[in-house]
Amino acid sequence: MSEKQKFYIDTFGCQMNVHDSEKIAGVMNDYGYSLTNDPKEADLIIYNTCSIRQKAEQKFYSELGRVKSYKKRNPSLKIAVAGCIAQQQGKEIFRRAPHVDIVFGPQNIHLLPDLIKNRQKVAANHDNQLIAEHDLPAMRNSGCKAWVSIMYGCDNFCSYCIVPYTRGRERSRPSENILREIKELAEKGFKEVTLLGQNVNSYTSDTDFPGLLRMINRLNGIERIRFVTSHPRDLSDALMSAISELEKVCECLHLPMQTGSTRVLGLMNRGYTYNEYRKKVVKLKDLTPDMSITTDIIAGFPGETEDDHKQSVDALREIEFDGIFAFKYSPRPGTVASDMEGQLDEKTKSARLAEILDVQDSITLKTNNKINNTIQEILVEGPSETDESMLTGRTRTNKVVNFKGDKDLTGNIINLKITEVKRHSFTGVIL
Repeated sequence: MSEKQKFYIDTFGCQMNVHDSEKIAGVMNDYGYSLTNDPKEADLIIYNTCSIRQKAEQKFYSELGRVKSYKKRNPSLKIAVAGCIAQQQGKEIFRRAPHVDIVFGPQNIHLLPDLIKNRQKVAANHDNQLIAEHDLPAMRNSGCKAWVSIMYGCDNFCSYCIVPYTRGRERSRPSENILREIKELAEKGFKEVTLLGQNVNSYTSDTDFPGLLRMINRLNGIERIRFVTSHPRDLSDALMSAISELEKVCECLHLPMQTGSTRVLGLMNRGYTYNEYRKKVVKLKDLTPDMSITTDIIAGFPGETEDDHKQSVDALREIEFDGIFAFKYSPRPGTVASDMEGQLDEKTKSARLAEILDVQDSITLKTNNKINNTIQEILVEGPSETDESMLTGRTRTNKVVNFKGDKDLTGNIINLKITEVKRHSFTGVIL
């Protein structure tokens, strides 16, 4: 293997995809390739794709079209498509983009070196029953915090979601494999881990998810534990107690509500009512008063009435989330919701999304003001992306704080006083 061979990765979508790209990079690094940030000098270009929303798919195909000319300059260049679009569309990608050489789904990352050797176009998007047993190397960008997959796939089949069809059914990694990976991260100086799964609450191996959190909490070196994503239906009393009791588990939770309308929740096949969701949030905050809760909201789901939309807005005001990720409903081929009656026009969806975002902006500013002039524990992540003269870090409740300090503080946990509140970040001073 020539040392000059390089690979480039362009990642679309969620944290799961970002971590998959870290694994792809780890596999390619072990195979002898080096990572480059310039696709023009790469021998292998990999697009790790997302199919959750149509916009992400359109952006991917647009980017894919741009690299077609690269093959004319470099006939030996190979182009690979990974991720959820690869899993969903398979060999159809070759028809839409004949310059693509390799297609592989998120369950088949370990096969990439073998796929590269193949002289013909090749697709690997089959179901991998042993995915939870594969411990792949990962090339991580950060030296202080890391994502760790604890399970793969999803069994929920929400009517709008393509994930069960692209990532397969739920499979949990053995706890000993997870603990071994986290121990190695701690030995390398990592201070924080975020446990990843489509629904971490339903993790089940030799223990359940609260049991896994207790095991990780006992490990030396790791000082912070986060996790995403939690399904409200499976948020148990045992898990809420573990969050409250375990000192390393951060006081923040991403709990996708999707809508404040119980009727629409039924159409979405979410498995809970708004009242059940609200009661769990109340209990979480009673057990952990400093708890920060964020959520997902879908605007304009098929059949959503103006009253249903109003219930979502009312829910935002009642619960007062610290932040939300809100999107217009995007019909995805193969999902139940894409064939539902009552599909809304783009104008209506955009107007409802705008109102949701406007209402939440004022709520976020209100919740942020609660920690103004308080002392907060910060994990220093390094220079700010927007101002290199400043350092940036996060509170235990996942708030971004920028401050003046020495770069040598990166990776340390320090105390800051919050001196300025903004909508999406804070400014602080070192004590």
